[in-house]
Amino acid sequence: MPRRTASERHVATTPATADIGAETGSALLDVLTAFHHPTRRWLCELLAVEGPATVGRLASRTGLAVGSVSHHLGTLHRYGFVEPAPDLARDTRESWWRSRPRQVSWDATDFGEGTVARRIASSAEAENFRHHVRAVQRWLAEGETAPAEVRHAAVATDSLVAATVEQMAELSRRLTDLVVEWGEECRADAEVRPDVRRLPVRVSARVFPSGPVKP
Repeated sequence: MPRRTASERHVATTPATADIGAETGSALLDVLTAFHHPTRRWLCELLAVEGPATVGRLASRTGLAVGSVSHHLGTLHRYGFVEPAPDLARDTRESWWRSRPRQVSWDATDFGEGTVARRIASSAEAENFRHHVRAVQRWLAEGETAPAEVRHAAVATDSLVAATVEQMAELSRRLTDLVVEWGEECRADAEVRPDVRRLPVRVSARVFPSGPVKP
């Protein structure tokens, strides 16, 4: 039996919906389950930061089995986080992948209390927080050896202000809009000036009610 081409192998995981980024209900839960898996999140970020790669290269980079990498990429493809990059392949058997930026937004309380759906949504939020903590811990461990201009460009800010719910919502919206706009500007600039040195920059912000924190 002839071996299927990379394109033929990707058909089974092609996203079934055109509403990527607007999922609700059970479809949203499937997205959360797919993305908030530490290994899949890692693969997503490797493609986003280091650029397109073959399954073999990702397996070598991560120490994972080729079959495991293919499985995870298939899941990420199904929910719109990565996409095949056949234009980079030297022949039809090579399987190249690239990052596909997309947003995911959810509120665990949109799902009934005590339901499996609520547990999935809450678990995704917890894993997302753990992912951010791991990133911050790595920066704290390695940041002192970074060049001075990099350390000075980074920021950690914290503020505790009495505000109305409406004011809190407005801050959340403005922060989100700013980060999205900034990201789009960075990607557009990278296309115009591909030879300029760039760093993978993570932006993580949380806006939430908080009383005094006991040590």
